[in-house]
Amino acid sequence: MSSRARAQVSSARRIVVKVGSSSISGDNADQIAPLIEALAETHDRGVEVVLVSSGAVASGLSYLNLDERPADLATQQAAASVGQNVLTARYQETLDRHGIAAGQVLLTEGDLLNEPHRSNTRRAVNRLLDLRIMPIINENDTVATYGLRFGDNDRLAAMLSVLIRADLLLLLSDVDSLYTRPPHLPGAERIDLIGFDQELAGMEFGTSGAAGVGTGGASTKVKAARLAAAAGTAVLVTATGLAGDALNGAEVGTWFEPMPQAPGRALL
Repeated sequence: MSSRARAQVSSARRIVVKVGSSSISGDNADQIAPLIEALAETHDRGVEVVLVSSGAVASGLSYLNLDERPADLATQQAAASVGQNVLTARYQETLDRHGIAAGQVLLTEGDLLNEPHRSNTRRAVNRLLDLRIMPIINENDTVATYGLRFGDNDRLAAMLSVLIRADLLLLLSDVDSLYTRPPHLPGAERIDLIGFDQELAGMEFGTSGAAGVGTGGASTKVKAARLAAAAGTAVLVTATGLAGDALNGAEVGTWFEPMPQAPGRALL
């Protein structure tokens, strides 16, 4: 990643951070506190931070005495309902140490696509940020069946970034960066930078997370990153454990160069 890209991270005044289920549940639940510490420290520097968090279903499984993600929709919805409360409480526990309040916002796809819901969503998130409250956003998995079946919070985060005109979208996962093919395969090479108009022919991006509790993968991150970058939002993809380094401008992850003077900005 170029020094110019790192400068864009340090100068960003509004940041959307997305974390996936596999990074904050099960054996990785201990990553929640350091992640929120990193976001709180960024918030304390005067930056506006929005967290898009998956993990409601995964966080609710143990409370329903389940060992794995249920197959039926109704039980997924029940797990999401329980898990959302658990997840928000865990986030607020760390935020309390910084005197920061979390504001929970649950969205469906229509809230970001259709008026007047779209304008209402923008206004609500902007007001939370004005009040120095950290919005914690998830798809409303209890009612949004599309989200439960396809689970693409990467796309939600990208659409939200465009809607609120974020300077930076940070997509977190369990892998340090994107690779030319799944990193466990021979010949996989780390990708440092992807230009806004760069062709990605010949690259292989996985479609599911390594831990098996989420439904996204490298392919959803690439699609989301290109969506946000096309509207002028810079994107960085890296591991959850490197969030603090990323937010401090360290040379980590894969950087998606935003389109210069993106036309999407003028349409918002």
